[in-house]
This record gives sequence, C-alpha cells and structure tokens, in this order.
Amino acid sequence: MLSDKNSLKIKLNRNINEDELKNFTLNSKDSWRNVYDITGILPSKFPIPQNGISAKIRIAQKDPSTVRIVFEDAKKSQIYAQIDEKEITFSKKLAQNTQKTEQKTEQKTEQKTEQNTKKTAKKVASTEKTSEKTSENKAEKTAKTQKENTKNDKKIAKKPEPVNQKAMKITADTATAASNKLSKKQKASKIIVLDPGHGGDDVGALSQNKKLREKDIVLNVSKKTASLLKERGYKVLFTRSNDRFIKLRSRTSFANDKGAHLFISIHANAAPNKEKAKSMNGIETFFLSPSRSERSMNAANLENKADTDEMNYFTKVSFLNFLNREKIIASNKLAIDMQAALLKSVRASYKVSDGGVREAPFWVLVGALMPAVLIEIGYISHPDESQKIANSKYQDRLAKGIADGVDEYFAKNL
Repeated sequence: MLSDKNSLKIKLNRNINEDELKNFTLNSKDSWRNVYDITGILPSKFPIPQNGISAKIRIAQKDPSTVRIVFEDAKKSQIYAQIDEKEITFSKKLAQNTQKTEQKTEQKTEQKTEQNTKKTAKKVASTEKTSEKTSENKAEKTAKTQKENTKNDKKIAKKPEPVNQKAMKITADTATAASNKLSKKQKASKIIVLDPGHGGDDVGALSQNKKLREKDIVLNVSKKTASLLKERGYKVLFTRSNDRFIKLRSRTSFANDKGAHLFISIHANAAPNKEKAKSMNGIETFFLSPSRSERSMNAANLENKADTDEMNYFTKVSFLNFLNREKIIASNKLAIDMQAALLKSVRASYKVSDGGVREAPFWVLVGALMPAVLIEIGYISHPDESQKIANSKYQDRLAKGIADGVDEYFAKNL
C-alpha cells in the first residue's frame, strides 16, 4: 500500500473487476464520508495510513468476504477509484481512463440523439406534406374564415393565454404527483412497525408540571399514524398497542420476525436540565450512528435509560456490525424524508422548530434488519411545546407527517 497527499494505492494478490468494487457516500453536518467496499480479505498485518488524500482513512474487514475503506473529511469531497488489474488507485482527481470512458459515453449519447432527431425530422416532414395537400383542397372554403381569424390572432397576440399556461402547469404537477404515488398492491406488500417508546412502569420523560407523560403521548401519536397508514393501504404492526413495557431488544426482534420493511420508533424529547428546558424545542429525526453532538448524545442517553440490562446484551461488536451494514444508508434516507414530511405537515397549522436529522446511538434501533429511525416529536420539557404535543389536533398533524414520510421514502426507494 502506498499513500500520499494525492492518492492511495492498494495492491492485491489477484486481478479485480469493477463488479467487485462498490461505493457510496454518507454525510452529516460535521463530516463527509466516501465509502468503498472491495471483495477481499485483509492480511493479518495491514498498515492503516495516518494521513493522505483525506483527513481520516479507515480500512477494516466489513465481513468475511468484504473489505471496507472509509475516506472521511470535514467538508464535501469526492474520492475516485481506478482499477488496474491487481492495483486500485484512490484519488481526488478523475483518472484519465475514466475521463476517456465518459467522453466515449457522451459521444455515443450524442450520436443516438442525432439519429433520433433525424428520424423525428423525417416524420415531421411527412406530416407537413400531408397537411399541405389537405390545406390546398380546403383553401377556397376557408378563405373567409382565415380573414376573420387573422383579426382575432392580432388581438390574441397582444396578450398571452393564461388559461393554457395554467393548464400546462397543472398537467405537469399532476404527472409529477402521480409518478410519486404507490399502487395499492405496492402499499399492501409493505409492513410498517410502529414503536411507541417506553410504557408500563417506564413512563419516559415528564412535563414540567409532571402531568404529561411521554409514554401516553407517543402511544396516541402512534395510533393516529397507524390509522392513516392503514387507510393508505399499508400493513401496520405495533411493538406495543397498550400501556405495557417492552424490552429494547424485543422491539427490533419483533420487527425482524415479522419481516417489516420499516421500523419507526416514536418518542418525546426532554432538555437535560431546567436551565435549558425553556430554550430546547423542535422536531428531530435520528438514525443509528455514533453521536456527533452533545445534543444527540443527551437525547440518546435519555432514551437508553429505559433498559440498562438490554444495553449490556448489545456488545460493541454487534453495534459495529450494524454500522458496517448498508442499512445505515437507507435509514439516513428515511430520516431525511421523514423530517421533511413532518415539518411540512405540522407547519401547515403550527409553528415548529426544525431540530434536523441527527445521528445518535439509540439502542432501540440496534439490530433492526430494515431501515429504522427514531422520531422525537417535540420537547415535553418545554412549557409550550409540551402542550402542543399533548393536543389531539397537533398529534393529527404529526401523524400525517409520519405517514407522508413513509410514502415519500417508498416512492423514491422501491
């Protein structure tokens, strides 16, 4: 392995093809990661470069047959890979061979476009000839009408026709909306597991006056969400549908056993102390990952208190195994769609802060074999927001946002 500021070269013991090299990116507010998966096995002693084309480079055995290389930087960057038989070169500049390939592809595309244009031109010409003959036969009959139309055309030319423009816009919008909709059959095949946080002896967070309990509020929101999802054709299951406690491990295990396509855990957040209770508010959506901010860690610590014994069950190895799976990418996408849909729905009637999409080590999400997110619908510790999230109409807006987020995710990721 050779590493410098311009490139990272890895030598293999065999030739490798493009199908054995896969890549994707993961981004957040604090970092940008280019990830490459290579079919292969690391030797027992493999040096990890300390610096080079990225601020941080990590190389590890993802699974028995795959090696993962992660290039991490503070800002957006693009790492390219060039395969040359037994050698892979990673660099920030696009290799010449790749450029040539792209140029060839562009040339082929241009040639096809030209061919299609010529074919279209011939059809247009043929249509014009037919139209000319028809016009000649009807010329005498339409002479008087043409004079009248000429006068009208001059009037119309002064002002554009807003009716036609609106109709075109409506048609385009309708077409876009229709393309994003799922068929009833597609929705019926999807299983959504809703996980109302806490329950039973574990009441979760409390409002300042101790009258509002997290476990009650999130169960109500979950039931409203389930009703909407069922109306839209989805199959919905609960980890709990009444006031009882479910162990953290059992929640995702239930979703796995049922073959769920999405796992959505619903919670209400709370400030870490009284001083911050009046300032911390807003909707946040989390996906499983090591925490990158104090606010995310506080939220995770609050929810992880639910079952300390269960956290001991998940060893560091199992946690890292989850992060090494590509489900984290899908969970990130789901979180983005969910946050956007929630804000759009709630802001139609109420003012709400955008807490953003965040990464945090929520143990309830560990082990999920499907895209999984945890939604903090608001801060129960906030004097005003606690009243909102306990309000039935506000909960209706939250439920619609979650249901819309599910629609949006499936529309993009079928």
